[in-house]
Amino acid sequence: MEKIIRLSEITKYYKLGTVVIKALNGVTLDVDRNEYLALMGPSGSGKSTLMNIIGCLDTPTSGRYYLNGTSVDSMSDDELAEVRNKEIGFVFQTFNLLPRLSALENVALPLVYAGMKKSERLNRAADVLEQVGLGDRMDHKPNELSGGQRQRVAIARALVTRPSIILADEPTGNLDTKTSMEIMELFDEIHSNGNTVILVTHEPDIAEHARRVVKLKDGVVEKDYLNPVGELAG
Repeated sequence: MEKIIRLSEITKYYKLGTVVIKALNGVTLDVDRNEYLALMGPSGSGKSTLMNIIGCLDTPTSGRYYLNGTSVDSMSDDELAEVRNKEIGFVFQTFNLLPRLSALENVALPLVYAGMKKSERLNRAADVLEQVGLGDRMDHKPNELSGGQRQRVAIARALVTRPSIILADEPTGNLDTKTSMEIMELFDEIHSNGNTVILVTHEPDIAEHARRVVKLKDGVVEKDYLNPVGELAG
């Protein structure tokens, strides 16, 4: 299988006054194209730090990161911004929608940075909202939508640039159980459509959807295993 992500001996240290916090301590991890991976671990295990590095939102203290065969640490700020906009779609626990924009406008926003004409932006955003089951909610503002609908808008926004990788940080953390399951079915569908999906979660029932689980503890990989339940779910 083609490796879309290759991490070698990644460390991330933070200084708090005179104290050095080792958020990641030598993480080596390969991710295949179209893999469905869950990053698990307790609070402080390093999973969100690792996701931020994979998403090019943060840089490691040391180690090497190759994305699609290209060394990320050799990229300029402009190249990193382009990677974040084109290659990677982000989904956050808190949705991060702009309150004054409609669902359609929120989803179309990343395409502004891609330089796409307005009519094309809105057409593509409408297509993706249909795909996530919100064709009848396009003109609604975030405060007119339920939590599950807001997360669907956020997922549509992540998909609209047609990225190869979807990174989701606790995507069901603010949702009830029934809505969480509906959102996870949507991620299953996104994976089956060819995306590489990486979930950060501390909830075992959410991780069950992934085909592979990587457990972090104290900044190192504690376990890395294939998930037979995830295979069945797909």
